[in-house]
Amino acid sequence: MKTLIVEDDFTARLLLQRVLSRYGRCYIAVNGKEAVDAFRTAAGSGRPYDLVCMDILMPELDGPAAVGQIRALEQARGIAASGGAKIVMTTAVTDMGEVARSFRQMCDAYLIKPIDIAELLDHLRTFRLI
Repeated sequence: MKTLIVEDDFTARLLLQRVLSRYGRCYIAVNGKEAVDAFRTAAGSGRPYDLVCMDILMPELDGPAAVGQIRALEQARGIAASGGAKIVMTTAVTDMGEVARSFRQMCDAYLIKPIDIAELLDHLRTFRLI
């Protein structure tokens, strides 16, 4: 499994990396702009990400906007959202408006911080990534 962790908080980044590195390579982006650039590069090389863990509130480009751009990149390559990378929003934001905005941008799951690792792994099993 090839994972992109998009998180501006060092501790959250480290936790996700520690857990997810057991299942494959993890790459890091600290904001949405870096995430879109990394996703574009990986897709262009023919080695796209299988999983993206995306924080919502970040500098330069927030999570939902980055997810929208990632899904647009996939669509431009002829990949339907259901066949592309699995995207899990990871955030402390519990506002239902933000949750709805994330799903409108085609995320696959939404986890509230602090991340429940068992719940994250359940999602990965459901997505058939592990």
